[in-house]
Amino acid sequence: MLHFRRFSDTSVSEKLLDSMFLITIGIGYLFALLNLYYTDQGRDGEPGLSVKDVTLAYYGSHNQTRLGAAINGPMEPNLPNAAAKTTILDWIQHGATKEEFEAKVKPIMQSNCVMCHSAASGMSIPHFDSYEHVLELTATDTGATIPALVRVSHIHLFGIAFILFLIGRIFLLCELPVLFKRVVVAAPFAFLILDISSWYITKLIPQFAYVVIAMGAFVGITFAIQIFTSLYQMWLYKSNNEQE
Repeated sequence: MLHFRRFSDTSVSEKLLDSMFLITIGIGYLFALLNLYYTDQGRDGEPGLSVKDVTLAYYGSHNQTRLGAAINGPMEPNLPNAAAKTTILDWIQHGATKEEFEAKVKPIMQSNCVMCHSAASGMSIPHFDSYEHVLELTATDTGATIPALVRVSHIHLFGIAFILFLIGRIFLLCELPVLFKRVVVAAPFAFLILDISSWYITKLIPQFAYVVIAMGAFVGITFAIQIFTSLYQMWLYKSNNEQE
């Protein structure tokens, strides 16, 4: 008779290793959600993360510039006061001339923005260290660019797929109905692919922001099911073999 390996067959040392991995990954996922929140919240000018924020992230506003959308949204708290924000918006409205940039806008950015928005920071975000770089951001806001989405997509697909594989391998040691386990280990990969695909569709159809949110939520739900079920069966569940 075939015998499939289960948590009841593993040593305490292996359970400890698996548990610490699952707990660490779970905490990392929570920080990833916080990062998502702080990155996208406030794009619509209102506190908190909303569907409109997600729409603006991928589709853009199409009625203001990228720079204007940023300082009206998530970047506004980085400015010293409302007057600085008004100065930058007025500069954009007046035609974004180099003379006005050097006289009014550059000092604000040098004091509050360039520490992150520069080549020296090593961060893959727009640079504010020259007039030419800032001028590029005064075009109409059309959301995330295709090159930016491609860059984030390959990182997510490689990184998250690898994590899901490892979590799934541990989850397969649970004593559960076979069909249920097959669905739970396969579903997050499908949701991940649909989530990333919907980023690109949202650039064309803003209503697809709802799909972005839904697929991301489903990934998180199946992720949590595998982690908590595995931890429970490792330490609290008594299998039939152990009871006998």
